[in-house]
Amino acid sequence: MELLPRSPAEFGSARYWDRFFRQRGQRPFEWYGAFPELCPVLYKYVRPRDKVLVVGCGNSELSEQMYDMGMCEDIVNIDISDAVIRQMRERSAGTRPSMSYLLMDMLQMDFPDSHFQVVLDKGTLDALLTDEEEATLAKVDQMFAEISRVLQVGGRYLCVSLAQAHVLKKAVEHFSQEGWVVRVHQVASSGDKQQFVLPVFVYVMTKFRKIPGSSAQILEICPEDQDKPMRVESAERLVAAVKDRQHYALLCSQISKTPCREQVSLDLCDKESGKPRYTLHVVDSPSVKPSRDNHFAIFIIPQGRETEWLFGTEEGRRQLAASAGFGRLVTVALHREQHYEGMASIQAELSGKVMELAPPGLPARQQVPFLSVGGDIGVRAVRHCGSSPLSGDFVVEDVRGDGTCYFRRLVFLQNRNVVQSEARLLAPTPLPGQKKRRKDKKKPSPTEPPGAIDKSYLCCEHHKAMVAGLCLLGGPDALPGELAVLVVGLGGGSLPLFVHDYFSQARVAVVEIDPSMLEVATRWFGFSQGDRMQVHVSDGLDYVAKLAAEAPAQYDAIMFDVDSKDLTVGMSCPPPAFVEKPFLQKVKTILKPEGVFVLNLVCRDAGLKESVLAALRDVFPLLYARSIQGEVNEILLCQAGPAGRRSPAELGARARALEAALRGPGRPWDGSWALADTLQALHIL
Repeated sequence: MELLPRSPAEFGSARYWDRFFRQRGQRPFEWYGAFPELCPVLYKYVRPRDKVLVVGCGNSELSEQMYDMGMCEDIVNIDISDAVIRQMRERSAGTRPSMSYLLMDMLQMDFPDSHFQVVLDKGTLDALLTDEEEATLAKVDQMFAEISRVLQVGGRYLCVSLAQAHVLKKAVEHFSQEGWVVRVHQVASSGDKQQFVLPVFVYVMTKFRKIPGSSAQILEICPEDQDKPMRVESAERLVAAVKDRQHYALLCSQISKTPCREQVSLDLCDKESGKPRYTLHVVDSPSVKPSRDNHFAIFIIPQGRETEWLFGTEEGRRQLAASAGFGRLVTVALHREQHYEGMASIQAELSGKVMELAPPGLPARQQVPFLSVGGDIGVRAVRHCGSSPLSGDFVVEDVRGDGTCYFRRLVFLQNRNVVQSEARLLAPTPLPGQKKRRKDKKKPSPTEPPGAIDKSYLCCEHHKAMVAGLCLLGGPDALPGELAVLVVGLGGGSLPLFVHDYFSQARVAVVEIDPSMLEVATRWFGFSQGDRMQVHVSDGLDYVAKLAAEAPAQYDAIMFDVDSKDLTVGMSCPPPAFVEKPFLQKVKTILKPEGVFVLNLVCRDAGLKESVLAALRDVFPLLYARSIQGEVNEILLCQAGPAGRRSPAELGARARALEAALRGPGRPWDGSWALADTLQALHIL
């Protein structure tokens, strides 16, 4: 039996609907939005004494159910199909005396002005607004005008819809421009999601008298899991918010039926602020043999550890899921702007939502475990929030790492998943959630100085490789003594501090374009200037160019560890201008003949990376590379002459000798790494 129209235009044809309802017979046709789903929203906006008009009623049971449940009895139903009006009159004859069915076109209604308190539309606008042709839009305008005419001031137009973008946009723009309050409810689904995937929405347009000259608009959205509406600033933003919820519903439907070939990422936002509260990644492990107890688990990433390789990369999460032994693992990252009470409250908050991401074949009433490292949610304390015209918003935070160590981090919020600088704290600064060892210990004051920085510890693997590059300096039988080192890019100051403290004869010049970073490094990361350490607040490009013109061949080592602010380029470190051939020639000019240029390269664009390497080879004939495991970073050690070429064995011997020389009183060496091991993976390009 063919019930669908041959063209969208037939949705507005009385002949089509007569044929449709004759063929369908007495079986109600609901399109979408069953009464139990719509009931909570309808009860908010339909009062028992209201006079209600249902436009395009069809043979839906909605009016009958509203009547029978005592929600409202004074209900007038209209439709353009004579067949369905006769059918519905027969169905309610003698049982619902206050409800009527009239054959009427909603585009030309016979009712007087301001006759109803509520106009209810279930799918009629969707059926009419099938395209954006001029004739269709004219009919929709006529429909809206008639609804506005028959509705009292303070009355509500309730439109049940699938909220296609063009339908929602048309309705929201029309009524908001007329001065009406517009609110969109997402309907909580209780039906068969396998059969019908898209969520249902109810537009609630409340009629107010338009104030001449006023352009104020009140636009709100009510998600399915909350009663309090959220205000949005524009029709475009409202349409976008609805679209996000539609995409989420489609995603849940898709991954509930088939395993994920690729990891799925989504944000769950705070109900009050609308800001991200949780970031979820759905990871499937095809290699895990399913059993009753290993289908599905949730893993809460401890606060502050979301950037670690195991939690912050696809490969790391894949390894985590496989080692956990679950067919599907959902990792949950917590956001620094949000407050969390503990694991129990997070579990209560997420339990309903994460079940929407359950894998196919999950047994009914299956208990889903919540996992974490050490069974808690970790510790994070934001020490400082700041903003800079150059670096944007940033935070300094203390986090607990794996075990009992605490770390201080600098994070630029425009790229919040990347730790810009990191230092280990010698003693944990008092943090929320820590247990006091003594009951009489005073609560730390908010103005208490931060814990001391462990300057012997290099947190970043790429910094260790950059320091190891200094093994290339010095003659065949001599280690580097007096050194002139230029570091471009200060960050928290860990790299120049380490060179200054461990190379006792080194004179270090640091170039930093952002004065805010110098303040952050000094206040929060233990950085200080002195006779052998000077910071120049300047653009590195200008500083190097000026030195090349005025004072060539003065540095033994030049280190570039400078990030790019342009996130549209496939290279986040350094900015592209720093690796263009003319500028590299200037770098070579200020470098001593046997000096070494050390570059931290972070480039995801293969073509761009190859062009950078080609420019480096043209300027520096000897080029070593050291990849950082689990990261995109690659450290390049560049020298101007092939005379500096050394065998791996020679480099290893020099590294061991240099490390032995660097160890000494007042210079404790962190035992977790060695220069020789760092150089072991070095290769010549």
